Amino acid sequence: MAPDLSDRWNSLGPDGSTPLGDNESHGLRLSWIATRGDLNEAEQGNILAARRKRRWRTPSVNGLLDDLAVRTLHRDMFGQVWTWAGTYRNSEMNIGVVPHEISVCVRDLMDDTKLWVVGDRPMPVDEAGYRFHHRLVAIRPFPNGNGRHAREMTDLLMQALETPRFTWGRTTLDTAITTRDQYMAALREADRGDFTRLAAFVRS
Repeated sequence: MAPDLSDRWNSLGPDGSTPLGDNESHGLRLSWIATRGDLNEAEQGNILAARRKRRWRTPSVNGLLDDLAVRTLHRDMFGQVWTWAGTYRNSEMNIGVVPHEISVCVRDLMDDTKLWVVGDRPMPVDEAGYRFHHRLVAIRPFPNGNGRHAREMTDLLMQALETPRFTWGRTTLDTAITTRDQYMAALREADRGDFTRLAAFVRS
């Protein structure tokens, strides 16, 4: 049986990470996980495996900008670790949209992004990318892993648009505290409509 770590994990984690509720913390598949370090290791291994899947090697814009692709990527990234991977959250958080609005907000974002990148007056690719990323993070569709999922989705969008992936501070944002603080500050400025810092950060 997987250990119940909800009390420990709810009080730990870097700035901007999503605390796990009781329902989500009970969805752990791996009985050997006992610490957040163990969890990070397991999730990172799952993410690397997802990147090797054929369906993500040459994504198309239309194939990627779809509600099903959003959920499938999350399941591929976290499905070896969590039973609820790829399933939109049904619990409310102090950040993110309310659960019953998630699917509509995701579909609206996919439709808007198609206009941004292949519409009559497309945005510069980088701008479309960081705006897409910001909105997906703000929706917070899943119980956990939203930042990593949104960064991966954004990089796949860049790839589909034949543009180099973002560099995201050139470090692992889950453990590099100073760089993560810069990332979170950039997202919060974007919440207020100023994308200047986020535009610089994604290529830093």
